[in-house]
Amino acid sequence: MQRAKFDLSLLGWVIVVLAIVLPATLWAAGYFAQPPVRIPSNVVWTPETIAQASNGNPVRGLIIGKRCTRCHGDEGFSDRPLTPNLAGMNVVAIWKQLQDFHSGKRVNSTMQGMVADRTDADIADIAAYFSMQLTTPDPLIKGPYPGARPTDAEIDTASRLVTLGDGTRGLPPCQACHGPAAFVQGAPSLATQNGEYIQLQLAAFSESTRTNDINERMRAIASQMTPAERDAVAKYYGAGFGVLPATTVKTK
Repeated sequence: MQRAKFDLSLLGWVIVVLAIVLPATLWAAGYFAQPPVRIPSNVVWTPETIAQASNGNPVRGLIIGKRCTRCHGDEGFSDRPLTPNLAGMNVVAIWKQLQDFHSGKRVNSTMQGMVADRTDADIADIAAYFSMQLTTPDPLIKGPYPGARPTDAEIDTASRLVTLGDGTRGLPPCQACHGPAAFVQGAPSLATQNGEYIQLQLAAFSESTRTNDINERMRAIASQMTPAERDAVAKYYGAGFGVLPATTVKTK
């Protein structure tokens, strides 16, 4: 009887030890690693991927990217408010978004269909073509950019967030990633972007319906902004104010 009690006691200790040690061992071995579906992007910035993104052939991109111009415009300025302008955008930023559409890390049925049969070389060529377009839209083509001037209050709100951010909420200035003051690899310029498109993307990031931002940077920022702030920033960039230094933006 005593031996049985001892065996049961020993078995209990073995179970306790296994309950503590085994999960830790499996975790360390990667068995409980974050599932791939939660990885925001398959793009990893290395010298190799940057070179791949940067060495496209713009002439070939012009030819194979003809389908893109139906929505994004012949010169990279779209006539659709909710479609982004690609003209003059940083080549690796375009490349990353196309790669994310291709892998399904960024979800949009139209774009995923457009790039489904594209090779890595095709994507680099298309990115090269649009990145070399002029950042000034053709005045004979009436598109949504530049948009109407925001109100003075909206300009005040947006210019503060764009140039200074808000340290009390941990918000960095928009231009720390999107320029012109600084630059983060893969971050698109917003200086000549359609305001309604920016507004749509900020809302998507804030609601986590768009999740291809590496390190969740945009989700963290957009979720801290109020709807009025997101609207003001979108209108600010959409009106073309993002190309001006903060000191030259006049609110009166």
